Amino acid sequence: MTMTPVPVKQTAPAPAPAATPDAWRSFHSEIDRLFDRFLGGFGLMPFPFARSEGAAAMAVPAVDIAEDAGAYKVTAELPGMTEKDVEVSLSDRMLTVRGEKRQERTETKQDYHLTERSYGEFRRSFMLPEGVDAAKIDASFANGVLTVTIPKAAKAEPQKIAVKSAV
Repeated sequence: MTMTPVPVKQTAPAPAPAATPDAWRSFHSEIDRLFDRFLGGFGLMPFPFARSEGAAAMAVPAVDIAEDAGAYKVTAELPGMTEKDVEVSLSDRMLTVRGEKRQERTETKQDYHLTERSYGEFRRSFMLPEGVDAAKIDASFANGVLTVTIPKAAKAEPQKIAVKSAV
């Protein structure tokens, strides 16, 4: 087996920091404010939605999951949405909550006309544990809060099986 050397690139020392023009800082700040205004005005940021980092960041609702003796309860805060904007589905023990929010604002003043449209979509999925009664899952929506109740199936008592002689 022959080893081929891989050339290592030499990096030049970093140039001395140059004075950044105020125009660039101002531009960067303005872009940040634009995104904050867009996302914040639409109800996607800051609370109760969280954002993952990176280019493919997606807004997702905050979800609480609780368990008691008879059921699991999934609660999601969805401000500004209605039950028509939300879909809850179950497939192969995977519970999926999906929603879409659309918003339009029009403002007309003496010297300008402004129309803004925005929308956002989210999807959260949860693998349900064994022992739930999928036929009795219930979802309700009130005051911007979605509540999904997942009842536990009744536990069957263990059966004693008689062992017979095969001879």
